[in-house]
Amino acid sequence: MMNTFHFVMATTTHTTPLLADIVNGVVDYKNRPVYRSKSGGWRSASLLIGVGIAESLAYFGISMNLITFLTGPLDQSTVTAAANVNAWYGAASLLPLLGAFVADSFLGRYRTVIISSLIYILGLGLLTLSAVFTSLDSTDSPPKLQIMLFFFSLYLVALAQGGHKPCVHAFGADQFDAHHPEECQSKSSFFNWWFFCVSSATTVSLVVLIYIQDNLGWVLGFGIPCISMGISLILYLLGTKTFRYSISDNQKSPFTRIGRVFVKAIKNWRITFSQEIFDEEVPGTSHHQSFQQFKFLNKALLCPDGSNNDANICSMNDVEEAKAVLRLVPIWASCLVCSAVFSQLRTFFTKQGVTMNRTIGSDFEIPPAAFLIFGALPIIIIIPIYDRILVPCARAITERHSGITMLQRIGVGIGFSIISMVIAALVEMKRLQTARDYGLVDKPEVTIPMDIWWLIPQYVLCGTADVFTMIGLQEFFYDQVPSELKSIGLALNISIFGIGSFLSSFLIWVIEETTRCSGQEAWFPDNLNKGHLDYFYWMLGGLSSVSAIFYLHFARTYVYRRKHTF
Repeated sequence: MMNTFHFVMATTTHTTPLLADIVNGVVDYKNRPVYRSKSGGWRSASLLIGVGIAESLAYFGISMNLITFLTGPLDQSTVTAAANVNAWYGAASLLPLLGAFVADSFLGRYRTVIISSLIYILGLGLLTLSAVFTSLDSTDSPPKLQIMLFFFSLYLVALAQGGHKPCVHAFGADQFDAHHPEECQSKSSFFNWWFFCVSSATTVSLVVLIYIQDNLGWVLGFGIPCISMGISLILYLLGTKTFRYSISDNQKSPFTRIGRVFVKAIKNWRITFSQEIFDEEVPGTSHHQSFQQFKFLNKALLCPDGSNNDANICSMNDVEEAKAVLRLVPIWASCLVCSAVFSQLRTFFTKQGVTMNRTIGSDFEIPPAAFLIFGALPIIIIIPIYDRILVPCARAITERHSGITMLQRIGVGIGFSIISMVIAALVEMKRLQTARDYGLVDKPEVTIPMDIWWLIPQYVLCGTADVFTMIGLQEFFYDQVPSELKSIGLALNISIFGIGSFLSSFLIWVIEETTRCSGQEAWFPDNLNKGHLDYFYWMLGGLSSVSAIFYLHFARTYVYRRKHTF
């Protein structure tokens, strides 16, 4: 009897903690229940951050200095090159919507990342091959076949990162249990440290890569990103056994359920209903703030005869998911102009630097694209201070796990982006005046006696805006979409910056066509000393200010999806 008692106690002692340690809603790679102590958390998230670092090195290693390759070996004009960079970056930022759709609907995030990595490596390999052909060709203009190979490879990379970037990022956040207090706080910190680690490692690597591309050749400059992507895939496969894989209780696709809500609401648009019906079915629902917003979607809960007893009607959860997606649209749209500001980092900021004094000492000349490091330094400096000091202090006051709301964080970043355009316009006015004072307006090949260090403030302000806007948007779109659409949420975030690039290209095209047809002085000539980049920066600052007003309105009226979301 005593032995039996000891056996029961021993079984209870060893079994109960294991049962309590099981994480709900996820499985391991063999579809078995997973234990909190043996999977996920920072263990897996850290490995996925390493994957993100390697992928970012590959992506930014070809994108940040792309305008130099286009205006150099490919012999394109400044306007054409800027348009091509913005178009490619825009496509690369929109394709994650396709990759996320495939992941959330069919393949899952894990398999999508593997397939995307293989396509990534192929695209970078072909890009390196195109650089080999370009370096071997001695003619002034490269053959069309080489140009076609280059752009085919470039857009293959864009397609691959469209599947890779949102899925790895969402998969990393999936490693934390949102229903566990400590892991919930860790998930919020994950977005900060993801951005910090990726930016830090990429910044150091980019300085080296840009130097290699400008001084040692583009073959090596494109070959290193290809190797980096291979390392990324190896790291990813190493974590297979420790990852947590999300499972869905609903057999219907989330796209089907949400789409059905809109279809039902349209079919029932003539029906009138009483709130008492909903109070009877779900007490107190009709008085909830979420229920009162987008009321037309509530009609998806009714049948044509005005009752709500049909088994084919949409569930309250489906309607709430549809509303959650719809509420994102105004926030998404009001951030587009702000994202157009960030496009200038890769294009006109770099071209400004080309015209300025970049010499250090007697021999060394700074590559203009290397100044992107000053956009990343604020990220490296501010994020640890924000996550370890500001957030805990704010948390003690607001009692929110994130310190301040995600929308407040995004708004602060928008403010910094507006200031960056004001400073950029003032610096450009100074640069143009210096060119006039020294009689260099018609001498674009002569360096203007104005140090490139003047550009540091606009880079720093853009980097500071990144800390608040980009990370805030990442966390916001991940948190506010339905649980089965996390990849789509992060893809929507990325698409903001893609549309911003297209918007920047569109504005450049409209201004170029308008000034050309009217006989006015062009804003974006190949000789920037005759241009008016300052006008363009003032215009972006003004448009950003207007969009910020709309953003403030939508942010104030926004209804968060879950009660525990802060």
